[in-house]
Amino acid sequence: MPPRDGLRWAEPSSVHATGAPEGRLSGEARARAERVRGGEAREAARLMRDLDDARPGAREAFAALYGQTGTAFVVGITGAPGVGKSTLVDALIAAYRATGARVGVVAVDPSSPFSGGALLGDRVRMQRHATDEGVFIRSLATRGQLGGLSRSTAAAVAVLDAAGFPVIFVETVGVGQAEIDIARMADTIVVVTAPGLGDGVQALKSGLLEIADVLVVNKGDREGADLALRDLTTMLQIAERPTWPGEARRAAPVLVRAVATTGEGIAELVAALEAARGAPGGERARRRRRQAAAQVVAIVSEITQDAVAAAIGGDENPGPFAPTIDAVAARRLDPWRAAEILSAAAKPTEDENE
Repeated sequence: MPPRDGLRWAEPSSVHATGAPEGRLSGEARARAERVRGGEAREAARLMRDLDDARPGAREAFAALYGQTGTAFVVGITGAPGVGKSTLVDALIAAYRATGARVGVVAVDPSSPFSGGALLGDRVRMQRHATDEGVFIRSLATRGQLGGLSRSTAAAVAVLDAAGFPVIFVETVGVGQAEIDIARMADTIVVVTAPGLGDGVQALKSGLLEIADVLVVNKGDREGADLALRDLTTMLQIAERPTWPGEARRAAPVLVRAVATTGEGIAELVAALEAARGAPGGERARRRRRQAAAQVVAIVSEITQDAVAAAIGGDENPGPFAPTIDAVAARRLDPWRAAEILSAAAKPTEDENE
């Protein structure tokens, strides 16, 4: 394969044609995967924790169950801080549980830039479901990850899928215009807004409106809700709906007024979600292929970034390529050339399954 953008690609191995190397999986990995598939909530929680912390054996267990995933309906809930995303998810859980469906939730909270910790407060807002065995709520910290999600969100969703939760809600942190990673993970995107958040024209510029399949004006009993609905209706009528390459023209998002605290509008929101769930399978397959590509690219980027960071080191533990960074700081070397040097030399850590 010829070089591309300064990189030389080796021919891919045949593993893509056969899937996961089942013969290389340990008995413990298979046993853990089987416990998750059997619906053991404690094992599912432990595996999600181990994947988030990159503990030994976690990725092998994940590989053992990944082939049994892909059937859940994944709904992304995103929007600016303070619009009531968690309260809306709480109401959706109740609505779906009333039908008997098991519900999984992955809620992402921002991390402290100093301690790396997070409040993980979404469980507090969904406390009424804490004793319901048909509901599994997993909180994740972003750990500095941009885009509104945690680096292990997709893995947590897959574990819940394998554990038998047919409906999974992924709630992002409060996001801005560019933080739309949820579009690369969920089957359907719900963008939540509320009255009094500022200029509606500014919202139109946001990527959030472009990715929305359902647009919810929450806190619809407040002053300004009618104006927000009217402005959004006008914007959606005049805005050109962007599409992914090769995708058919997308319908305008469904617009729903809701008051999550009272349940108003939740039935309409569920109806919109179920309509999206029943969309043609071909479109869902195309979206999931895009999601798979984005996920692999993100993992490759993460592996490379970690390898480069280790090669550079810190102030107190400089790595072998610290002099390269010193040369950039002293303006003896430009950053593009330094990046090329480190990219060419970076070697990912041996995979734990190797």
